[in-house]
Amino acid sequence: MVIEWLKFRVSPESRDIFIQSDNEIWTPILAQFPGFLGKEVWISPTIPEEITLIIRWETREQWKAIPLDILEATEQKMAQRMQNHFYEMTESKEYQVRKFPNS
Repeated sequence: MVIEWLKFRVSPESRDIFIQSDNEIWTPILAQFPGFLGKEVWISPTIPEEITLIIRWETREQWKAIPLDILEATEQKMAQRMQNHFYEMTESKEYQVRKFPNS
């Protein structure tokens, strides 16, 4: 399994709008593609302008197979929805989940 880890900075008053918009715009698009296993939204109890998205993919190849034009069009929809609300991606990371059998 591969984890796509995205951190965003939003204005605190826009946090719920960002989360709802992401759920309505990005999640259904990603869910259409093979390998999408799910998504979590993490919010910090002490940093109200921070949102972390954790997206689980079966393989890196499936994740990276999403066409760039679809990603760009989806981001344009998100930007349009959020046009009156500040947000920016501040970090993007990738992790592999490794599990070892119990001895």
